Amino acid sequence: MDLTDSCSTRWIGVADAQELRQTTYRCILNAATRAIDQRGRFLIVLAGGSTPRGIYQMLRDAATDWSRWQVYFGDERCLPADDDERNSVIASRAWLNHVPIPQNQVHVIPAELGASAAALACGEALRGVGEFDLVLLGLGEDGHTASLFPGRGWGVAPGAPDALAVFDAPKPPSQRVSLSAARLSRARAVLFLVEGESKRNAVAQWRMGADIPARAIHPEAGVDVLLGATLLPTEIS
Repeated sequence: MDLTDSCSTRWIGVADAQELRQTTYRCILNAATRAIDQRGRFLIVLAGGSTPRGIYQMLRDAATDWSRWQVYFGDERCLPADDDERNSVIASRAWLNHVPIPQNQVHVIPAELGASAAALACGEALRGVGEFDLVLLGLGEDGHTASLFPGRGWGVAPGAPDALAVFDAPKPPSQRVSLSAARLSRARAVLFLVEGESKRNAVAQWRMGADIPARAIHPEAGVDVLLGATLLPTEIS
């Protein structure tokens, strides 16, 4: 079930976490097939957090040409390179270590260098990279996405840096690196994965047009938001 609002945000209801994982899995593989057929490569940006972990595990057995994949990360925590809380470590253990994507095509943000140096390195790695084919994002209880938090700079202007150094994240660790809203919006498709009762207020704020980070991601094609059934607005539940 979906409802498209005036800002090209398509709200798509899923019955439960399993359907969310299956729907996302299909979206990823469909986008990969289309991108490889049309442009010879697939550029995907991965979301962090716990929600995508099961999706990443499913991708281990996907039938695709892994040599054509280019993997990026929407944000990273400034922790040691092998820390269990790093988004790159979570994705690698769940999926990337189990498939033959060339190592130089997995573009880990070197956040262990600290926010400033890592943001510069990430921006340099993105130099000359065109539109992403698919960006996966989550939604925090406060409306944040990637490591773009309320009350901070999100890099929304067209000339904003591709990567931002974050020094005062309201949840640990305080230092992070995030792709800017402008860079995340340079994508052919953006898919938000939202589940859990704790996200209800953030979804309501988003739908009411509140100025939250998630709403700053606005690619030309609009965004798709997969919502767990309990989060569906009453008019479409």
